[in-house]
Amino acid sequence: MESIWKSEVDFKKRKSLDKDIECDTVIIGGGIAGLLIGYMLRECGIESIIIDAKLICSGNTKNTTAKITSQHELIYDNLIKEFGEEKAKHYALANEEAIKKYKEIIEKENIYCDFKETDAYVYSLEENKPIEDEYNAAIKLGIDAELISEIPLPIQIKKALKFKHQAQFNPLEFLKPISEKLTVYENTKATDIDIHNNVVVTDKGYISAKRIIVATHYPFFNIPGYYFLKMHQERSYVLGLENAPDFDGMYIGIEDNGYSYRTYKDLVLFGGANQRTGENEQGTAYETLRKAAKEIFPNCKERYHWSAQDCVSLDNIPYIGHYSTKTPNIYVATGFKKWGMTSSMVSAMIISDMIRGIDNEYADIFSPSRFDLSASMKNAGNDMAKTAKNFIAQKIHVPNEYLDDVKNGEGKIINYENKKVGVYKDVKGKIYTVSTKCPHLGCELKWNADEFTWDCPCHGSRFDYEGKWIEGPAKPTKSLK
Repeated sequence: MESIWKSEVDFKKRKSLDKDIECDTVIIGGGIAGLLIGYMLRECGIESIIIDAKLICSGNTKNTTAKITSQHELIYDNLIKEFGEEKAKHYALANEEAIKKYKEIIEKENIYCDFKETDAYVYSLEENKPIEDEYNAAIKLGIDAELISEIPLPIQIKKALKFKHQAQFNPLEFLKPISEKLTVYENTKATDIDIHNNVVVTDKGYISAKRIIVATHYPFFNIPGYYFLKMHQERSYVLGLENAPDFDGMYIGIEDNGYSYRTYKDLVLFGGANQRTGENEQGTAYETLRKAAKEIFPNCKERYHWSAQDCVSLDNIPYIGHYSTKTPNIYVATGFKKWGMTSSMVSAMIISDMIRGIDNEYADIFSPSRFDLSASMKNAGNDMAKTAKNFIAQKIHVPNEYLDDVKNGEGKIINYENKKVGVYKDVKGKIYTVSTKCPHLGCELKWNADEFTWDCPCHGSRFDYEGKWIEGPAKPTKSLK
């Protein structure tokens, strides 16, 4: 089902690239990050071309809960411990500046997008100390925050931390007028980058550019950069509920049974059931949310449901800056976790400054070159262990199911003629078969019973039940056939 944002906003269709071209800057990816980078460059007098494998804002941008906030769950206490107070402050200030920049653009361009200044809360249902530690870190960094014991939701909490002067909006209503100022080619799939000649290879032609910006959510270009070793992807799920009580503010819990809340018009956007991509074979995510929603808001009625996918870096900080130390003319913006609204604006501010030769004081904490395996060995070890497990899964896992064992409306992996085959049988009994080997780096795909997709648990590529590419670092030209 489509999100509330997509149901309300349509973008004008753009043509595909139809010849080889040259330009100053090419941005790969027409989501909020790519569009904001293009907008900021245009404001600085630098024209860019944006390409998207599908349609602009057709990916995760349309599936956000659209909170514009510097409150990113529990992060500041850990940032101070890992990177020191100065860099932690840079992270906080960059995100606070991003909130102000949204307001500035909305006022300048006279955009109506249900922009509302409100407070953001992170809460705990079970313990005080993590919230208190985060509060102390926030105060140390100069964030306008308050520690409280009650919130205006029908749930019992231990503690909550309120960040003041945050915001929420309708992201597609904001981006529609922004996009109309930009040159965009849709249905133009980037398949490779020639780093020696600064050329983007697409399925419609070649684009030669002075600068290349990769804003594709998860970078599809593996080497150099090695982002497939630096990130994993997670999915989260959202319900749009009517007949739920109205409240002010945005909320997110730190426990697995703590949920995300915000309002939009007459709806409550209720989110959670987070899991690593590829770990929803039983399809319980939406039902988990529906059960919780009925317990918290007994009279609520579901009007919308949708899901989103988030790239998570090893240290939970986005990668914004040069794609690698070997590619001075290629830039990247990725790893936003659940905070794509502020992180996209931070990306636009930092990358536009870098291109103009301006020293952005906040850039250090986001630099992709900060990655040091020894600095985050525990997280890196966990991620690569998970990746290794899924690389070998095709060799050691031999299921015993046969086609007759797949029920209507069900997806399974079976062993057929000594090969792993993904089988989906629709409600009428029609069978769709695909390879279970992800064309990105060979991991075994898993069935997502809520979305009717084949998902990669290693790096987050996703394919529909027919094997067509949906999203992720697998190259869009490759299907599972």
